[in-house]
Amino acid sequence: MAVRITSVEPGSPARRARIHKGDTLISINGNAITDVLDYRFYMTDEHLEILLCDEERKVRTVVVDKDEYDDLGLEFETYLMDRQMGCKNKCIFCFVDQTPPGMRKSLYFKDDDTRMSFLFGNYTTLTNLKEDDIRRIIKMHVSPINISVHTMNPQLRVEMMKNPFAGEALKFVKMLTEGGIKVNTQIVLCPGYNDGQELEYSISELAKLGPNVQSIAVVPVGLTKHREGLAPIRTVSPKEAEQVIETLEKWGDYFVKEYGARTVYASDEFYILAGKPFPEYDFYEDFAQLENGVGMMTLMQHDFALALSEENRTVSAPRKVTIATGELAFPMMHDFAQRVGEKFPQVQVQIKKIINDFFGHTITVAGLVTGQDLLKQLEYVEIGDELLIPANMLRHEQDKFLDDVTLEEVREKLGVEVTPVENDAFELLDRMLGL
Repeated sequence: MAVRITSVEPGSPARRARIHKGDTLISINGNAITDVLDYRFYMTDEHLEILLCDEERKVRTVVVDKDEYDDLGLEFETYLMDRQMGCKNKCIFCFVDQTPPGMRKSLYFKDDDTRMSFLFGNYTTLTNLKEDDIRRIIKMHVSPINISVHTMNPQLRVEMMKNPFAGEALKFVKMLTEGGIKVNTQIVLCPGYNDGQELEYSISELAKLGPNVQSIAVVPVGLTKHREGLAPIRTVSPKEAEQVIETLEKWGDYFVKEYGARTVYASDEFYILAGKPFPEYDFYEDFAQLENGVGMMTLMQHDFALALSEENRTVSAPRKVTIATGELAFPMMHDFAQRVGEKFPQVQVQIKKIINDFFGHTITVAGLVTGQDLLKQLEYVEIGDELLIPANMLRHEQDKFLDDVTLEEVREKLGVEVTPVENDAFELLDRMLGL
């Protein structure tokens, strides 16, 4: 398979070698280029012999000499240089299957592409791969890889993922770690399935794989109200959350003793469900699983205290700002607002908790708040000078919510400036103060 070049960066090694838009890249130093992994791996050499085919189907070889790891300067039709792999599983807890009909097409695509794991941090189940794929990853040292494990019990994995290959694919986790690839793993905990003794077993099996398992995150299953015809699953109870925390903190102590790092963590939701305080800042070491909500609250609290202690922020004019967030973050944001009011009396920060009517009240994270819920619940609220929202309420392009309500629509209907704020305590404080 060859890939078509859609543009060549001006001044790049490729442009100097007279590689053109419309050329097809066939191979580099005799190695066939089929996707982004091949391209990134083989282009790192200083001396490259590149086989191309032009639009008139004439094949030619060009030679490129460059500094090691310098980018060639080529762009392709897609970032993967290939079609994206969809998911072949039918997981009993899949969030996509709990998405109501009538939304944009991209929300129904189930990604399960290992290359997306390497490029963007997505999680993959490995069920799309064969041993040759794993050997290629090891050869290219594509690391780290983020893996949705869910359970290390092969039979249970087949049952939970509804894929007969799901159990067999677990051997790839061992192949990767033995091949020097670091992995981050996640377990979506479903009560009655992979909790209790099954959770103990999964952690113990991952522990046997050594320090290349660099993190294990356990997160509670997310259940929307749109589960018609799906497997019966219930939410995690407070008592169960407490047991999960106890199990994982015990195993964390084991990992610290055995490998020098805590490695395994419960997501913040478990501590909230159990009514337990979040661990201290140092507990989370390098915060390897922030995207899974592991240590996010502790990091925000730590950084917000630092930001508030800085003396370089001054506010001259009175200001009122409203922050809309999900139920999960509401208590923390309310605390932040009180502390800002104490230090800056001329600044009034109002926190509005947005209940998730769209997906259901069991969904409490801000990242799944829709535009329509935001508009409905803020319709009669006196917002003030500005509305701040978490940036993860919007898709990557930062222009639309999950339900296709645009940011501009929210601004027009509420009649106020709406500002997305990244998950950064220093930026949050600056936005609160209007700096």
